Amino acid sequence: MPPNKTKHIYLIAGEASGDFLGAQLMKAIKTQAPNTQFSGIGGDLMIEQGLNSLFPMTDLSVMGVFEVLPRLKLILKRIKQATDNILNLNPDIIVTIDAPDFSYRVIKRVIKRHRKHNSTPPKFIHYVAPTVWAWRPKRAAKVAQFLDGIICLFDFEPIFFKKEGLTAIAVGHPMIESGIKEAKEAALGAPDTEKIGVFFGSRDGEIKRISPIILETIQKIIKDKPKVELIVPTLPHLKDKISELLKDIDVPVHIETNKENKWSIFKACDVAIAVSGTVGLELAAANVPHVIAYKMSPITYQIIRRFIKTPYAHLANIIRGHEVVPEFIQDECNADDISAELLTLMENATYQRNQTDEFIKVRESIGSLENPSKTAADFILNL
Repeated sequence: MPPNKTKHIYLIAGEASGDFLGAQLMKAIKTQAPNTQFSGIGGDLMIEQGLNSLFPMTDLSVMGVFEVLPRLKLILKRIKQATDNILNLNPDIIVTIDAPDFSYRVIKRVIKRHRKHNSTPPKFIHYVAPTVWAWRPKRAAKVAQFLDGIICLFDFEPIFFKKEGLTAIAVGHPMIESGIKEAKEAALGAPDTEKIGVFFGSRDGEIKRISPIILETIQKIIKDKPKVELIVPTLPHLKDKISELLKDIDVPVHIETNKENKWSIFKACDVAIAVSGTVGLELAAANVPHVIAYKMSPITYQIIRRFIKTPYAHLANIIRGHEVVPEFIQDECNADDISAELLTLMENATYQRNQTDEFIKVRESIGSLENPSKTAADFILNL
């Protein structure tokens, strides 16, 4: 494409972390190419940047075999809807952000239609590399067959795709450009209480599965330490659900949905418990000592564990190559063990410092570039 031609970029994000990455990317692209036209699927942050989402992004925020099955009809409908929309709009570039199970199906259908009509398809770029180093390593060769480029977050990832002939780049994690360094600790609650961050997750299914264990964990900690307060960051559309879950907790609870103040809220936590996922890396970046927990349906877990190539779930642990943050996954996800670990983290300053010292090295790893979104935008606009 000539450099002066207005580009039409179609974006697909499937959950809250992808919405953030997409919004940051849109900002960076608009800075370099102000006339860029955007279409696609995204959440509130991408909509704020000017995206008119084809349908609610929350329709795609589901994972796991038994979690997907009840919504399979809707998901198949959304795949067809997205495919038809792309073919109708004929964008120059399609950028899919994480959510590979949905995104790759859409891409393959678009390519198939173009081949049928002997027409030229858009360029396809995926943002956030699939974790081929953790499980299903053959995916690198498979995605190289239909992608034109892939944007990785971590320095150790591009080699897996480059050896399959796919153009790949590592940009670092855009969370470092979201104001985390400058954020000051929010003043929440009484100054003489310990603040426990509680992160239930962003998917309805995981909240349903894990919330009873988290709630039991909190009750056990309160028995031992009644002078605590809870800080519970969540998404606006989940506030009522989270409020209902916490209605019987006998200590002060601060449910926070202000995304503009996100990092200040994170930094107000003395320790935290979080579901496994992007939030764990965010807590490490915010220097909050924490543990992670996760539980999925037994059959989904049995299927997935056969393909896992890494002993860890938390990205900080994977980056460092050893357990920095305690993980309580599946059968180990129980309130007795989690509460005991959190209490140790709260009471043992040396143990807590060992974790935060490792976070320094994690932050160095994810923040090697000053402006990840700009680097990603350059890659997309110049591919």
